Amino acid sequence: MSQPVLKASLLSDAGPDAPVLIAGPSLGTSAAALWSAAAAALKHFTVIAWDLPGHGVSPAATEAFSIADLGDSVAGLVAAARAGGDITDQQSVYYAGVSLGGAVGLQLGLDHASDFEGLSILCSGAKVGSPEGWAERAETVRNQGTPAVLSGSAERWFAPGFIEREPAAATALLHSLQDADRFSYAFCCEALAGFDVRERLGDITLPLLALAGEQDAVTPPSDAEFIAVRTVNGTSAAVDGAAHLLPAEKPKETAELLRRFFGAAYQEGL
Repeated sequence: MSQPVLKASLLSDAGPDAPVLIAGPSLGTSAAALWSAAAAALKHFTVIAWDLPGHGVSPAATEAFSIADLGDSVAGLVAAARAGGDITDQQSVYYAGVSLGGAVGLQLGLDHASDFEGLSILCSGAKVGSPEGWAERAETVRNQGTPAVLSGSAERWFAPGFIEREPAAATALLHSLQDADRFSYAFCCEALAGFDVRERLGDITLPLLALAGEQDAVTPPSDAEFIAVRTVNGTSAAVDGAAHLLPAEKPKETAELLRRFFGAAYQEGL
């Protein structure tokens, strides 16, 4: 196992005193394609979004890694931003991640809680899928490339009617999947195969908001409720008309839920 190199993109800049949101991606998506619309709606927040290995702006991985390794890399990005002055001591830092990015968020709550004031776990779970299913998908993509999972991903990602209503957003997300490095994608699948923190959720004490799409068949609202009930300061909510990529499907609703939750956490910390 090795700690992968991750790169991040600045999606919005609300100034040197604004709270910072570190936004995490779903498997197969670029952070910009997934989070740009929600970032634009998250007024008064600076949004920095990181990409998975071999996705978006991050370089491809050459070795296997775990979800904990990804968490360490994200914490490293935050530390580097603080050291470089991109995040000041006056700025509160929050985290929101989707699916695999949500799994990383739970790991951050376990391993790097002191780096954040609050977490949001979107369309994710303390365990996602089965090890056998992830191993099969890793093998498929490693041998055939990401186009082999394009149609299945489109079915899982979007609630009915989204592609027709928002063709540009859907196309950008599907292109990010098609452009992802096949070997890095496979490593991500294998990382998810080994991820299970169900018995450790009680160790997460940060304020935590678990969000789900009402029509998400991959990580249904019951997964968000499970996380919320078992973490010390957790709460959950579900969004109508959304499936697995909440920030892209319902950017305004997602932004409002995050703004309210993190705003409350910020006020408590004053």
